Amino acid sequence: MSTVAYDSGAVLGRHLRRIRHAPGVVLLTQTMPITMLLFFGYVFGSALAMPGTEYRAYLVPGLLASTAAGGIMTGMFQASHDAQRGIMDRFRTMPMSRAAVPLGQTLADLITTAVGLIPLLLVGLAVGWRIEGGALDALGAIGLLMIFRFAANWVGTYLGLLVANEEAAGQLGAATFILPLLSNAYIPTEGMTGWLRTVAEWNPISAVSMGVRALFGNAAPAADAAWPVAHPVAGSVLWSLLLLVLFVPLAVRRYATGAK
Repeated sequence: MSTVAYDSGAVLGRHLRRIRHAPGVVLLTQTMPITMLLFFGYVFGSALAMPGTEYRAYLVPGLLASTAAGGIMTGMFQASHDAQRGIMDRFRTMPMSRAAVPLGQTLADLITTAVGLIPLLLVGLAVGWRIEGGALDALGAIGLLMIFRFAANWVGTYLGLLVANEEAAGQLGAATFILPLLSNAYIPTEGMTGWLRTVAEWNPISAVSMGVRALFGNAAPAADAAWPVAHPVAGSVLWSLLLLVLFVPLAVRRYATGAK
């Protein structure tokens, strides 16, 4: 077994054990999308008229994409927590791969996210959302969410190591809440003004939201949208790969050097 795989597995186990002993944080992050689904679906659902589409059918994929983007926030919290408390410094003194610690953290987040999607999907079905496409396409939608969550968590891990302070990470993490609002996760971009629509459609969350909708059979991409939204599956994959190419080496280097 390679050193990276073995060491990452050890770090992964540590994070999963920590989650088991502190389930409150996970419970809060997993119930938030369900709360938003019920709030947006029932409070705004009757007020938003969307020709040919029931609003909850539009909303659920958007919330799934927003949950995947939430990897930025959780990555920041976890990395800054370990950095501020000196845990990262102790890891650096051990004879282990420098890539293992951030990789183990992001893999643990991926597992907990996959488990956390189940209740959100079930609540979505309970409020009237349906999977209109085939089983393989539905699995593709879940895969799209997982790869984007993985990429987003690497972004958060780098930022958490960069600030190395839980309070600063909390403030920065709260600011990421606006990202889904500047996308098509909750409302279509067609009614936005020109510059705002451009910003929203080049937001990676918009491509993921539309990709999930298309694979679940809930909506078809608009032909006049920006390229990532007009070709949402390819756009989502490319955005995810771009984020991974940029932030995996940045996070590993930041962890390895321990720069303050």
